[in-house]
Amino acid sequence: MGRALVIGCGGTLGFAWTAAVLAELERQGWDPRTADVLVGTSAGAELVARLGAGMSAADRQDDGGDPPRALPPLPRPGLPGLGLTRAALTGRADLLAGLAGLLPRGGGDPQWLVDLGDRLAEPGSRWVAHPRTWLVAADARTGERLALGRADAPQATLGQAIAASWAIPGWFPPVRIGERAYLDGGAVSPTSADLLIPGVQDGSIDEVLVVAPMSSAGGAPAHGLSRVERLLRRAMTRRVDREVDALRAAGARVARIEPTAADLDAMGANFMDASRLPLVRDTATRSARTLVSQQEVLR
Repeated sequence: MGRALVIGCGGTLGFAWTAAVLAELERQGWDPRTADVLVGTSAGAELVARLGAGMSAADRQDDGGDPPRALPPLPRPGLPGLGLTRAALTGRADLLAGLAGLLPRGGGDPQWLVDLGDRLAEPGSRWVAHPRTWLVAADARTGERLALGRADAPQATLGQAIAASWAIPGWFPPVRIGERAYLDGGAVSPTSADLLIPGVQDGSIDEVLVVAPMSSAGGAPAHGLSRVERLLRRAMTRRVDREVDALRAAGARVARIEPTAADLDAMGANFMDASRLPLVRDTATRSARTLVSQQEVLR
């Protein structure tokens, strides 16, 4: 029997909020590094790479590079994610993925993520020490999600995998691994927790903790520009709901940690706005105490 930790996408501010949750998990007696499987998407992929490399919660606020700016760089010509749109039109992906596929080629430079992966990887290795650290990216041609680091995935360096999972459509360009190009796995699913279902079915996983910065079970009221963010959040929440239900139907015990209303107020409308980091960290440090203590699965 084992426990899996799933960390979802969330951009710059979701990263900060999740780091506070991880620190609180550790403070209340469970070290996230001991999870049998680590699954991360986008900013969550960066965090699970750190966990897989053995970093403690106290280390995770220093990202080793400059976070993306609050607004995307000027895009480049091309629509590299049209495969996501085709997948949505044929029912193989959600509408949100289809819309993401219509965004232009991102103009951001992911080199800081590649460099981070190179620093975190074990000496003489392409990956972290934790053998089941999975970073989720989406095939730009088919929309299929791939857990990089899993035995059946294409061989990639840790830096390539982090950059691919962080390759937000319209923000960063796709990352080529082998013969395929990959985009942010969060364009298809905010958590990809359902990738754990085979492990639940074969008995190797019986507990799953989902930390999801971009979902809010029960809804999240908003005002002004935050209403636009809530439309995105509502669609992502529905996806997480389905994945959690599927895990439970397969027999797993599932705990789910999401931002409180106070956390969402601190984040505001733009989850990439680094100017709000101090407020988000302070608010998340307070709210995480209750969020973590409410999780029966962790006892």
